Amino acid sequence: MINLFGMEMKKLEEQMLLEGQKKYRATQLYLWLYEKKATSFDEMSDISLKFREVLKEKYTLDLPSIYTKQVSSDGTIKLLLELNDGMKVETVLMRYSYGNAICVSSQVGCNMGCSFCSSGLLGKQRNLTADEMVGQVMVMNSLLREENRGGRVTHIVVMGTGEPMDNYDNVMDFIRIVNNQKGLAIGARHITISTCGLPDGIRKYANEGLQTNLAISLHAPNNELRNKLMKINKAYPLEVLMPAVREYEQISNRRVTYEYLLLEGINDTTECADQLVNLIKGTMGYVNLIPYNETKLCDYKRSSNNRVHAFLDYLSKHGVTATIRKEFGSDIDAACGQLRAKVEGRNEK
Repeated sequence: MINLFGMEMKKLEEQMLLEGQKKYRATQLYLWLYEKKATSFDEMSDISLKFREVLKEKYTLDLPSIYTKQVSSDGTIKLLLELNDGMKVETVLMRYSYGNAICVSSQVGCNMGCSFCSSGLLGKQRNLTADEMVGQVMVMNSLLREENRGGRVTHIVVMGTGEPMDNYDNVMDFIRIVNNQKGLAIGARHITISTCGLPDGIRKYANEGLQTNLAISLHAPNNELRNKLMKINKAYPLEVLMPAVREYEQISNRRVTYEYLLLEGINDTTECADQLVNLIKGTMGYVNLIPYNETKLCDYKRSSNNRVHAFLDYLSKHGVTATIRKEFGSDIDAACGQLRAKVEGRNEK
C-alpha cells in the first residue's frame, strides 16, 4: 500500500498517469488531504466511485497514533507517536510569538552517537518515510485544531531524533510536501534542516535550489573536544566539515546557523569562545547558543546563566552574531530521545 501523505506533487502526478488518470487528479487529492483534511477516500466526493475503489485498494491515508502525550506549563507539547510497525518516534511543538514550530524526527533512533543526546541510546532502528514525517505535522495540527484557537504549525525544524542527511531522499520529499502551496503551505524560509555534519549531504542540499535553512550541530570549536562529544567528527573532522559549509553558502547564498550546546566545564570556556570565533570567521553564519536540557540519561550539566551570557558577550564583541535559544518544556521530557528512551526501557531513577 502506498501512503499518499508521502508523495510529493511531482511524484503523485506521475503516479496518477500510471493509474490512467489525468495529472490534475494529484492536485485534487492534495486538496482533500491538506485543505479539507479528509480521513478516508469515501469523503472525496468529486472523485468517481470507481477510482475511489482503486484508491482504497492500493493506497492508504494512515497517520501515526499518539502513544504518549506530555504538555509543559509553557504550552510545549511532546508526543511519542506509534508507527504502523509499532516503532515509536518523538515530535515536539514549541510556541513562539511568531508562530508554532514543530521539531520533526527523521529516523527511529540514531546512530550518530553524540554523547550528550538521548536519541542514540537505543540506536537507529530505521529511517522514517516521508509520510511518517508528514504525519508528525498532521497529528500536531489536529491537536492544535482541537484547542479551538485556530492555530497550526507554521515553522518546521528537522532537528528531532535522527540525522536528516542519513535519510536524505525521504527528507527532501517531506520538505517538498510541506512547502507545496497545495500541501501544508509552510514557507521555505520557515523550514530548517539540522545536521551533525555529513559533508556529502550538505553539498547535495546546496544544489537542491531550495530556500530552506541549514543548521550545523557544531557544539565544539576544535577536533579534540568535538571527537569526545560527537563521534561523527572522527569520520568528518572540522577541516572536512567547514569547507562543505562554505561551499553550501556560496552555492545557496543562504546563511548557516551553528548550533552550540553549552555544557558546564566542557565547552563553555573563554578559550572555546575564542576558538569558535576563529573557526567560523569568514562565513555568513550565526551561532545559536543552547542551554543544556539536563537528563539523568546523560551525565552532562548545563552551564550557569552567567557563563552562558559571558560566552555570548565574547562572541558579540568579536563580531559574531549570536543568540541564546529560548527554552521550552523544562518540566517534561523535552530533550531529544528522552521520552522514548524512558518508555522503551531506559527509565530514569
